[in-house]
Amino acid sequence: MYEQLLTGALFIWLIYGLAFSRWNAALVFSVCALACLVFDLVETEELLRKAGNPGLMTLILLLLVSAGLEKLTWLKDLAGLLVAKGYRQSLLRVGAAAAGFSAFINNTAVVATLANSLRGNPRHPASKLLIPLSYMAILGGTTTLIGTSTNLIVSGFLEDATGEGLAFFAFLPVGIAAAAAGLLALLATGRRTLPSHPGEAVAVAEYLIETEVSPDSALIGKSIAENRLRDLDALFLVEIVRGEHLISPVSPSEVIEAGDKLIFSGDIARLNALDSFPGLTLFAVEEGLLAQNLTEVIVMPNATIEGESIKNSRFRSLFDAAVVGLHRGGKRLSGKLGDIIIEAGDRLMLAAGPDFRGRRNLDKNFFTMQDNIKANGISGWENYLATAGLLAVVALAALGLFPLLKGLALLLALMLLMGTVQADELRRRFPFELWLIIASALIWAQALHDSGLVQQVAGGLHGQLEGFGPHAAVAAVFLLTLAMTELMTNNAAAALCFPIAFGLAESYGLSYMPFVMAVAYGASASFLTPYGYTTNLMVQNLGNYGF
Repeated sequence: MYEQLLTGALFIWLIYGLAFSRWNAALVFSVCALACLVFDLVETEELLRKAGNPGLMTLILLLLVSAGLEKLTWLKDLAGLLVAKGYRQSLLRVGAAAAGFSAFINNTAVVATLANSLRGNPRHPASKLLIPLSYMAILGGTTTLIGTSTNLIVSGFLEDATGEGLAFFAFLPVGIAAAAAGLLALLATGRRTLPSHPGEAVAVAEYLIETEVSPDSALIGKSIAENRLRDLDALFLVEIVRGEHLISPVSPSEVIEAGDKLIFSGDIARLNALDSFPGLTLFAVEEGLLAQNLTEVIVMPNATIEGESIKNSRFRSLFDAAVVGLHRGGKRLSGKLGDIIIEAGDRLMLAAGPDFRGRRNLDKNFFTMQDNIKANGISGWENYLATAGLLAVVALAALGLFPLLKGLALLLALMLLMGTVQADELRRRFPFELWLIIASALIWAQALHDSGLVQQVAGGLHGQLEGFGPHAAVAAVFLLTLAMTELMTNNAAAALCFPIAFGLAESYGLSYMPFVMAVAYGASASFLTPYGYTTNLMVQNLGNYGF
């Protein structure tokens, strides 16, 4: 009874910490695992075994291999061929490409690569294509074991419970059906239901750009009209910050004073147009960086800088970069750029210093959309060899001839030998927090099982659903996981719901596979909000979508 009460309290702690607080998921799960160890809910040997779970190790290797796979040029070469004259034909091409590549490559990398091409296309508004891009990348990821981290996590939990994980293409029958249904729904409704923002090509490149008038500037004492600040191509003077006062809208007769902060919006590519105005200094120049190596990034959910102002976040010291411009979902922001509070999904244009790429905290804070610092591609022979290696690993694993874990380890070693990835890059990309979350979740699930609480919860659910049959039980597992996914990350939702689903299958005396699949697909069905999945958050800002 003591163990059940304590395990139940930990379950409530997990739900609260993950869904209703701003605590980091790794912290919440780690505290839970530590409590299980301290209160003897699990043995130390069991804890160490969970930390080395084969499914978890496979996931970590896959994420490290993805650092090299993201550099393959096939997708980048294909991107320009996806947009056709007809909208439905374009949608079909985009959906098929996104789903196909996401089955084997990190879907955030797929979306970033294709989005850069789609948002500037001249034939269709980007807002008609970007949500379908995100949705099909999510659905494509559900077709294989390595398509999404959620599938590997569920396989790891299953292996821990039964001694055998999921086969490489175990997800394919359901995944293909779901992806086909999703694509048909988009083809049938996309033209009518997706927004068509006017001037899309300009809107998606719109940023807030801050400049300051230096004390010796020739602009001082002259009006906006006299300084020709209204004549800029693709840049518009939105407001002036003068001391503690905000002047917006800006009248053509407004006279410039020393120290004025001039806030422009527009295409960051036309930033050099401001060079012709003597005495205008960019915010980035104040930080000691010139706007030469421009890098466009999106702020990730739970980034360390989220909720901080640009100035107070110690941005330059953290990343060796300064913010040149900011874009947020089509909303007009007021005030000094340095005082704006950073939110998840913000698009930032950074002037990056020489140490920017070496910082290990980049992937935990940003996803890079455009990078002019260095080419992301690899040479032709590396491209062919890495692709052949990936296909060989997939084929051997699918046929059961060679374990996926060993295949990924060999592929990673090959990429290191070829120089496709560097050791420093792998250290920076190592998913320590994800490892901590999943290992801790496995420990908690063991405590849940050993205490007998999961059997009681499953028995109670069985009693409630018994009159509706096992199909209703599978549906309930799916809907529960789906609801959890919208409240927290998809990986955390899968970790929380798997023990309940597996216990429910045992209470019915049925095969656990439908229940396991319900957890996997419920955790991946993140289509309701931009915060449910990283790719949704990426396209929300790129396409100026509302919530």
